[in-house]
Amino acid sequence: MSLSRKEAATTAQVISRALPYIQRFAGKTVVVKYGGNAMVDERLKASFARDIVLMKAVGINPVVVHGGGPQIGELLDRLSIKTKFIDGMRVTDTKTMDVVEMVLGATINKDIVNLIGNAGGRAFGVTGKDGQLIKAKKLVVSHQTPEMSVPEIIDIGHVGEVESINKSVIDMLVKSGFIPVIAPIGVGSDGASYNINADLVAGKVAEILNAEKLMLLTNVGGLQDSKGEVLTGLNIDRVDQLIADGTIYGGMLPKIRCALEAVKAGVSFAHIIDGRVDHAVMLEIFTDEGVGTLITNQETEGGL
Repeated sequence: MSLSRKEAATTAQVISRALPYIQRFAGKTVVVKYGGNAMVDERLKASFARDIVLMKAVGINPVVVHGGGPQIGELLDRLSIKTKFIDGMRVTDTKTMDVVEMVLGATINKDIVNLIGNAGGRAFGVTGKDGQLIKAKKLVVSHQTPEMSVPEIIDIGHVGEVESINKSVIDMLVKSGFIPVIAPIGVGSDGASYNINADLVAGKVAEILNAEKLMLLTNVGGLQDSKGEVLTGLNIDRVDQLIADGTIYGGMLPKIRCALEAVKAGVSFAHIIDGRVDHAVMLEIFTDEGVGTLITNQETEGGL
């Protein structure tokens, strides 16, 4: 593809402006949770893959953790397997878990590996069961109403939480030049499989890798205030205040808490970004503007 002189000059300017960011993050690890619209829109899928390959090409080490809730729901419907949710979590019996493993570990994981390969990168897909990458334990859910003297413990099946991450598996892939693509399925001490929220897995992976950045792709513009303005450049104290005063609530609360836990554990920056924007990952890494909410463990706000 040939460029006009004007287009070539614009491209050169863009690359030049990205140089400080490339130098800043070279050799660093960036964990990206991939899901939502970015995973189903063909144009966004291609731009995501190119962003990940570009990061690797300039010396940044991306690690991808993916979700797949809508795709799981679609296959369950086709198979006439009824499912229900409790507190936003899918009740996962043995039949449902089989579908989860099929969709996350086979279909979606391999699709992402192929996307990255088509963009010129080298990706390697794993589930948390491979090499016991993610050790999990059963998630205990309790429910209590004013009429109850003690909480009711609800069994939601094969839904788990992260007990530990085997860092050596990821390190081996990164050192071999691969981009790890991780499906959020863990294995329990009894060998049972567990479906784990992908945001939580991404956060724990970022913690154990001492990542520079954790990026959570969403279907919204980021954390918004009461006027609908996107909030960014937030430090830990400010996020705690926003949770306390009710600005952060509902479906955004688990993502913010995941990001907050990561930065409290040493991850320098956590981003909740709009995955509906072309090249959202690249914009967040290589520009000041970004496309979402930045949370940092540093006292200063904004910046790289």
